[in-house]
Amino acid sequence: MLRLGERPGTRIGLGDPGKMGSGEAWAELGLGSSMGKFPSGMGQGPGIPSPVETFGAVCLPAGSLRTVSYPLWFITMPSDLAKKKAAKKKEAAKARQRPRKGHEENGDAVTEPQVAEEKNEANGREATEVDLLTKELEDFEMKKAAARAVTGVLASHPNSTDAHIINLSLTFHGQELLSDTKLELNSGRRYGLIGLNGIGKSMLLSAIGKREVPIPEHIDIYHLTREMPPSDKTPLQCVMEVDTERAMLEREAERLAHEDAECEKLMELYERLEELDADKAEMRASRILHGLGFTPAMQRKKLKDFSGGWRMRVALARALFIRPFMLLLDEPTNHLDLDACVWLEEELKTFKRILVLVSHSQDFLNGVCTNIIHMHNKKLKYYTGNYDQYVKTRLELEENQMKRFHWEQDQIAHMKNYIARFGHGSAKLARQAQSKEKTLQKMMASGLTERVVSDKTLSFYFPPCGKIPPPVIMVQNVSFKYTKDGPCIYNNLEFGIDLDTRVALVGPNGAGKSTLLKLLTGELLPTDGMIRKHSHVKIGRYHQHLQEQLDLDLSPLEYMMKCYPEIKEKEEMRKIIGRYGLTGKQQVSPIRNLSDGQKCRVCLAWLAWQNPHMLFLDEPTNHLDIETIDALADAINEFEGGMMLVSHDFRLIQQVAQEIWVCEKQTITKWPGDILAYKEHLKSKLVGEEPQLTRRTHNV
Repeated sequence: MLRLGERPGTRIGLGDPGKMGSGEAWAELGLGSSMGKFPSGMGQGPGIPSPVETFGAVCLPAGSLRTVSYPLWFITMPSDLAKKKAAKKKEAAKARQRPRKGHEENGDAVTEPQVAEEKNEANGREATEVDLLTKELEDFEMKKAAARAVTGVLASHPNSTDAHIINLSLTFHGQELLSDTKLELNSGRRYGLIGLNGIGKSMLLSAIGKREVPIPEHIDIYHLTREMPPSDKTPLQCVMEVDTERAMLEREAERLAHEDAECEKLMELYERLEELDADKAEMRASRILHGLGFTPAMQRKKLKDFSGGWRMRVALARALFIRPFMLLLDEPTNHLDLDACVWLEEELKTFKRILVLVSHSQDFLNGVCTNIIHMHNKKLKYYTGNYDQYVKTRLELEENQMKRFHWEQDQIAHMKNYIARFGHGSAKLARQAQSKEKTLQKMMASGLTERVVSDKTLSFYFPPCGKIPPPVIMVQNVSFKYTKDGPCIYNNLEFGIDLDTRVALVGPNGAGKSTLLKLLTGELLPTDGMIRKHSHVKIGRYHQHLQEQLDLDLSPLEYMMKCYPEIKEKEEMRKIIGRYGLTGKQQVSPIRNLSDGQKCRVCLAWLAWQNPHMLFLDEPTNHLDIETIDALADAINEFEGGMMLVSHDFRLIQQVAQEIWVCEKQTITKWPGDILAYKEHLKSKLVGEEPQLTRRTHNV
């Protein structure tokens, strides 16, 4: 899946422009910018919002094109009417730059009613474009669902609060993801769904969320798939508006009360209605938003003023506010800082219904989950306990399975050898041989133990970078703000980093962690002070938008050969890419057909062969599976150069960081303990903030 709101530059393909008739023209809109590419005769510029600006996030199959391609009739026709509209836009833009009522410029006075009228017209156009993109998204979701085939039989009682599905099979575009397995989701359990990248975890959640799996109708499902679209609503309003469900629940409870006053479902509805108490609704909504990082002022800003990551937090807040009977979360920590991750972990621990979450964070899975579902070899295997208990239990089971496998193979070999030697001997030996043959047939008929198939182990690699005498980078009295009148992000920073630096940057969102990495690489310039770098230092920065630089039409092999022409032999490049978990067809398939996790591996391979002295890693674990993260940690520990890390993954920080630097209050301070001590510090802050927040929200 691609969330285009997060990775601008990815195409939405409504068809193949190359296959269109010669009489039909196409236009392309870049998702990363408000500037569109239009044929001559059409207006262009910021007056025409991009799909990301108007809708926020678009979920598409991984095989999508790179930019948004629309036939021109879909956008507008280069007619006289279009030209008039373009002229009106230009006039409106000029009018906005003129002085308000009471001032004149070039003899033209602009009145407030004129400005209001133009603003309403612009808002109307934006609303229309949002509607169009919403419809597009729905069409894509329908196409994706049409390519998915799900079969299964409900085995639990139709009125039960548990959901047991047997004979479950799942295919997507003809590829079998699950085959004749069972899905067991019990009330009161919190499940962690784990498995390798590309195995189908998100596809299974989508099938459950769309009710393609026979889940009883009385079990309401909330599947968090994308961020909230930009609008004039505030985050608090967006969370509060889901309270309209209360009326529906009251009607359902009244109906059930007439049928059966003692039924289990009715008791659940009464409990749910109590949770949705309107008197406490605003306080609870504000508490959830605060936990996810929204200050009281941010809770009242317009949603369209937030980035996609913050709008995803609003969508997550809505899910937590309504507390559905079955909550499906796919990588909920991807857009959160460590503070919000700790809060979310504590919040989900109290979820008393059915929770199914996909996460790459072992620490998060340990804190939240009561059960683990392992998606492996087209089957779902169930384990009791959190992730650490799953690892221990799985090792024990696989060890016993291999012992039984070897014992059975030895028995089979012995019996076959006996039958071959004595099957045609004396009558007594022949009878014994026949007896062993029957025993062998029974063993084969009852099913033999399978050999344990282990997950593929990856071995990432960062080439030797050579030595540089210190100091490598010196930060001297550096201050920074994005705009002249804007808030100060950093004030008077002074520190140095060398090739032995292994630092994790932590702190709340907006404190400037990513900003610091950009300052050190030279992407941003200090407002005051100086950053001195060694003349030979090479810096490799991994960031969340690195995938935008990939040429989606090329295969990973072609892309790497293009980026590193000094490597002439394809087989040598195949070995390099193979170390990052891309093998076989994945190396020669177009990058657009790869999963998000596989695209991340291409980026890591590209970054490694830049041969940097310093690695600056900004959220490198997003979209990676647990096995890949462990391989990345091993490679970082073997790397000869320096490393600075921004991550919400406590376990990765524990594995690779020697120091913890806290970015907060315009400065950077060294944390005296390790990351686990910092996590406990965040938990203690939550306990202290809760009573204060209750009093504050009560007075809002």
